[in-house]
Amino acid sequence: MSIFNTEHKRKSVTITTVLMIILLLLMFVFGMKYMNPPEESGIAVNFGTTDVGKGNVETKKNPKPVAAPKKVEEVQPEETEPVEEVQPDTSASEEVVTQDSEEAIAIKKAAEEKKRKADEEAKAKAEADRIAKAKADAEAKKKAEEAKKKADFDAMTEGLNSEGGTGNDEGEGEGPGDGDGNKGDPRGDPYAASYYGAPGSGDGGAGGYGLNGRSKLASSKVVQECNKAGTIVIAIKVNRSGQVVSTEYSPKGSTSTETCLIEAAIKTAKTYKWNADSKAPSNQVGFIVVKFRLGQ
Repeated sequence: MSIFNTEHKRKSVTITTVLMIILLLLMFVFGMKYMNPPEESGIAVNFGTTDVGKGNVETKKNPKPVAAPKKVEEVQPEETEPVEEVQPDTSASEEVVTQDSEEAIAIKKAAEEKKRKADEEAKAKAEADRIAKAKADAEAKKKAEEAKKKADFDAMTEGLNSEGGTGNDEGEGEGPGDGDGNKGDPRGDPYAASYYGAPGSGDGGAGGYGLNGRSKLASSKVVQECNKAGTIVIAIKVNRSGQVVSTEYSPKGSTSTETCLIEAAIKTAKTYKWNADSKAPSNQVGFIVVKFRLGQ
């Protein structure tokens, strides 16, 4: 009985045979290739035959082997008694190091203390300089103020020592008296400025004063706070209502420069009150003399 008795079987055999042939061809053409001997890969290691060599190319003939060096007989050292190892004495070095550290610390502390004292001295000197400068500035300011007050008062009292005045449209009767009678022009101004001349007879709150053409209505006494004695002259300006609108210390005629006396005299001058007069100057010039005694 034939195994290829049908058409389908014969076609199957044919197709299988063709496929097998194609697979074999593919394996021969594209399959794995084997090299005999196989290709070398990696790092070539040359195991030489001698202990010496020269050059980069290996010779085909191996040179004669060099004789091995003679074996040297090892000499066994003689046995000796073990020597006891002596440990170095580190206590002395530690003591020296400790002493050095203490000295360094002491030197550092002394330097810090010296620097601290120098800083304190510099700070104290700067503070003293600042205080001295402030004091000098205050004194200079006080002197400048006193000089200005004196200059202002001198300007206000200009013509004090003149024998008489030059008349204006209505006449002028200003000037200090140096003899019997009323010095000046009878047509003079009855409200002419009164400047300090002879000391008054006051004793504190009721001191002497001068204000031409006006009569004093009231005054009071301001007690000093420093228990000093002296005479203080205060230049004043009075308005038409009879009120003191301006006060200023006058060195001329004053016997003291005590601040507490000047302040008390100014306060006393501000308590003065004169009669109102619509014909008087808007700011009439006059003076007040205040005498202070010890224990007041």
